[in-house]
Amino acid sequence: MKRYLLPILMMLIMLTACNTATPTAAPTELPTATLEPTPIPLPMAVVVNGEGVLLSDYQAELARLQQAQTELGQVTTPEEQRDRIINNYVDLLLLAQAAGQNGFSLDDATLQARLDKLAIDAGGAEQLSAWQAANGYTADTFKTALRLEITAVWQRDQIINTVPTTAEQIHALQILVQDEANALDALQKLKDGTNFAELALLYDRTSGGDIGWFAAGTLTQPEVDAAVFALQIGQFTEVIKSALGYHILYVVDREPEHPLSVDGRRILQEAALAKWLEAARAASSIEVLVQ
Repeated sequence: MKRYLLPILMMLIMLTACNTATPTAAPTELPTATLEPTPIPLPMAVVVNGEGVLLSDYQAELARLQQAQTELGQVTTPEEQRDRIINNYVDLLLLAQAAGQNGFSLDDATLQARLDKLAIDAGGAEQLSAWQAANGYTADTFKTALRLEITAVWQRDQIINTVPTTAEQIHALQILVQDEANALDALQKLKDGTNFAELALLYDRTSGGDIGWFAAGTLTQPEVDAAVFALQIGQFTEVIKSALGYHILYVVDREPEHPLSVDGRRILQEAALAKWLEAARAASSIEVLVQ
């Protein structure tokens, strides 16, 4: 709950003319001349599709990030800190804007109920207020931050819930070694007719190289993912080099609709969200005003 957008405050400038009188007539009251209120824009950090984040809000978030990193012993450059905050703001605003376009509206009663729940979790209203003050929030800025957060999360859930609970998946065995010569030797043995499961057991005494069921796009090494999904049951890959070493995979089974594991679905949901945000950024006007 550390990202938020505050409405821009306006200052009104009113100018009036003085009353005048002629020397030969009774004093005559002239109409007061009034100019329209002139908005004075406050400095902004980023503007997304016409909605901006105040520079003061960005600076408060930067202070919170720096404090958290100090406590965790993390070291990042000023540029990395800026990019992390700005990217978070942009993502939240894009999601919140889409939520509004899709008909989501957070009423005050629901927002207050969430605030009340947070106060209970914190140990009471005074404790929540103390936490807000310690983290650079006022009651109003915290409420605004929470409203944005809830709205963005609603849209996020609409996106990730489009990922089904089943998918085409492969059950595979793997031989993974760090030396290319060993991998080529294993591949030759397989081509000469050695049983894959028996050979894999020599390299992995614990699981026999069984990496279970997985869907396309869920393996940590994309090159391995692409190679194994090009195979049918009973086939094995050539030697595949990745950051982890040298792989040979064998397809034990393949199903068009196999239940996704919790981790597998989470990976696909993260990919779906990243794809949505990438498209939203490409279609939006984003102006970063901090260096």
